[in-house]
Amino acid sequence: MQTFTRFLGRYKAYVVVAIMLMLIELTVEVAQPLMMSKVIDEGIVAGNVNSILLWGGLLLGTTIFAFAIGILSSFYSAHVSQNFGFDLRQSLYECIQRMSYNTFSKFQEASLLTRISNDVNQVQNAVFMGMRIMLRAPLLVITSLIMALALNAKLAIYLLIAFPILAIFLGWLMVRNNKLFHIVQQKLDQVNKVMQQSLMSVRLIRVFGRMSHENNQFQHKNEQLRARTVATMIFAELSNPIVLILINSCILFMLWAARNQIQAGSSITVGEIVAVVNYAMRITGALSMISMIVNGIARASASMQRVDEVFAVADSEQTEAKASADSVHMEGDICFSGVCFTYPESNMNTLSDVSFQVKSGQLLAIMGATGSGKTSILQLIPRMYHADAGVITIDQKPVEHYALHQLRMNIGYVPQEIMLFSGTVADNIRWGKLDATDDEVVEAAKLAQIHDTIIELPQGYDTMIGQKGVNLSGGQKQRLSIARALVRKPAILLLDDCTSALDVETERRLLDAIGELSCTVLLVTQKMSTTVRADSVLIVDDGKVMKQGTHEELMLHSSLYRKIYQSQRGKEREAAWTNPTTRELTAP
Repeated sequence: MQTFTRFLGRYKAYVVVAIMLMLIELTVEVAQPLMMSKVIDEGIVAGNVNSILLWGGLLLGTTIFAFAIGILSSFYSAHVSQNFGFDLRQSLYECIQRMSYNTFSKFQEASLLTRISNDVNQVQNAVFMGMRIMLRAPLLVITSLIMALALNAKLAIYLLIAFPILAIFLGWLMVRNNKLFHIVQQKLDQVNKVMQQSLMSVRLIRVFGRMSHENNQFQHKNEQLRARTVATMIFAELSNPIVLILINSCILFMLWAARNQIQAGSSITVGEIVAVVNYAMRITGALSMISMIVNGIARASASMQRVDEVFAVADSEQTEAKASADSVHMEGDICFSGVCFTYPESNMNTLSDVSFQVKSGQLLAIMGATGSGKTSILQLIPRMYHADAGVITIDQKPVEHYALHQLRMNIGYVPQEIMLFSGTVADNIRWGKLDATDDEVVEAAKLAQIHDTIIELPQGYDTMIGQKGVNLSGGQKQRLSIARALVRKPAILLLDDCTSALDVETERRLLDAIGELSCTVLLVTQKMSTTVRADSVLIVDDGKVMKQGTHEELMLHSSLYRKIYQSQRGKEREAAWTNPTTRELTAP
């Protein structure tokens, strides 16, 4: 609720204006049945044409006035609701962007997508409905009841009796619907999850001919959503018939009571009967509206709870990221001391007592089998995750000492899974530094050994790249991602096995170019041609550091390293012999 009031409070002036206009509209509407009774009693029954014209004209004028006020109130309500939705959606997106991986892993991506779109829309609609009818409908019921009691208490007493029954019923309905709509939103999450996975893997699905399987999966989740939504809506819509039955029964009792009063010689007039019945009809319409409002509140409440969950689990990073606007220059000296780490919701240690050091400007090659913890080491440096134990320092200061933006602005990171965005080649490189000049973009491309390839493209640096870089080869995508990291001139460069698709010569030129930069490089690799060039090599196995040293030192003291080296040399000789051109060049 705090989140709701915080965002709505930004537009309290507009909210007040919208509510004031709604109250004026309501006042006119409540007065109209009274005017109708005057037209009947003082005009039609009495045969007074002037009274008919006077009260009829007043009724018509106030109706037009209420119509204009209603339009103006709708405008202000729409202004508030749309801006409320915009601010909430923007803040939620920024919150998600600042999440650590620990926090992000608590939500499915499809669920976050649903929360930032569908759930925000539900709350936004509730804001508009709240200013237009959520307050208006109960007030209309109360004021109509008061006016009916004032005109003829004996007739209106039946409405008063029905009120407690309706209040208890609608309150129970709102609580029940809140739970049901929460389940509906969860089913929508599951549908979005299947759809997202299918769209991301559409090429693989077609290659393996799994379209039918994916269709069945989507149909199953879609059917669950349909069934749950139908069941919830049937239950929710039951409220309207029950309200109508109860109020219409009250109207029948009122008409029966009016007949008895007339037969008993009471002074009740036709105008009074019409006015009281008219108030009862307005109450009926308002209560039908309230049942719809109850469903809307229940759905919006469930959605707001889901939005609040995202804000609630966001850790101190959000405050910390804004804590300091100062930039900081790092030299790039990195030290791990007794670092232990376990992924959230996992019982297996990923890193155990990891200790090593990299001096500023050095190249550290990290080797190890799949799942040994190489990527985890890189992700702890920019604090994508937090270590469970031990200390990680940069320039002799714990990484927690730096604000997140200070830390990450000094780091260039190329993940193992390359991600490119729809846009031009230059835009994708400049994504690493949005204010980079054209010369800086070209310089980064040259360092990444991709410049010659770019200028051969149809529009050079202005060539459009498809989603995820579908029109580029694996090696081109890797070098473009490296250029994106280099354009920011980082003090620390983290390369997570991102040279696997490069040939030996291209990789050599790339490492030569990076070697000319004054940055510390941590490179996850499986290539011995890379480790030979490194200042230091880190051997990781099962989350533990087995050895650290130069290529020569490890050849002397690490049997594991020697086995890897001999294995790769054997494969290289085999490849050379099976290549006729190479065989001719290497033949004695």
